[in-house]
Amino acid sequence: MCDRLFFVFELIFLCIFAFLAGFIDSIVGGGGLIQLPALLIFLPNTAIPLVFGTNKLSSIAGTSAAAIHYSQQVQIDWTIVLISTTSAFIFSFIGASTISIINPALMRFFVLLLLVTVAIYTWFKKDFGSQHIVKVQGVKQSVYAALIGSSLGFYDGFFGPGTGSFLIFAFIGLLGFDFLRASASAKVVNFSTNLAATIYFASTGNIIYNIALPMAACNVFGAIIGAKLAIIKGSGFVRILFIAVVNLLIIKLAYDIFLTK
Repeated sequence: MCDRLFFVFELIFLCIFAFLAGFIDSIVGGGGLIQLPALLIFLPNTAIPLVFGTNKLSSIAGTSAAAIHYSQQVQIDWTIVLISTTSAFIFSFIGASTISIINPALMRFFVLLLLVTVAIYTWFKKDFGSQHIVKVQGVKQSVYAALIGSSLGFYDGFFGPGTGSFLIFAFIGLLGFDFLRASASAKVVNFSTNLAATIYFASTGNIIYNIALPMAACNVFGAIIGAKLAIIKGSGFVRILFIAVVNLLIIKLAYDIFLTK
């Protein structure tokens, strides 16, 4: 009886964190900052692949809900997004396969520098992502889309933190999207990378379904509310939250690098 009550208690808190993760992730990415640490805290004796698999199933539910909602309200350039999505799906598998070859910890300092650069650039360039201005067209646009998908798909499969935020930054910086359209497009691409990971974890039996499914429902709820708020508030609101989440990512990575062993 006590074990059952303890499980219900854990699940309630995990669902609250899943809701918050879905909310934040649907707007600017970074939901993993909330949901994954919560799983690690509440499931301390659980094998890491099971924790990661449970996290991915919950995450993909919210990502798909946000992507669907955005697609109904925001004008998405589907040609560009589908090119990025396809390449991201393929390269996320490749990235995942390199984990056993290269230590992901080696990426932490490099990613930290990138995040600091992104934060500084976005903060000082006030008009960054404020308007939707197409920078490239034709074949060049398709090449850029494929590069965004393949590089960040590989990164998500190999390491992961900040993928959604990097996608938003890339869509704005390389293709000229505004923050709202970049966020909407990033959700579609991020769905494909999450799908690749979820297929892998499901095929290897590394998902705790009686935890992942309730969390997924709460993640969806948070994602829908977050996407609606982003559409109502517009690119200015997304920009502010983007900067906040990138700074949290910087703090988290800096802590991992310099204060933990």
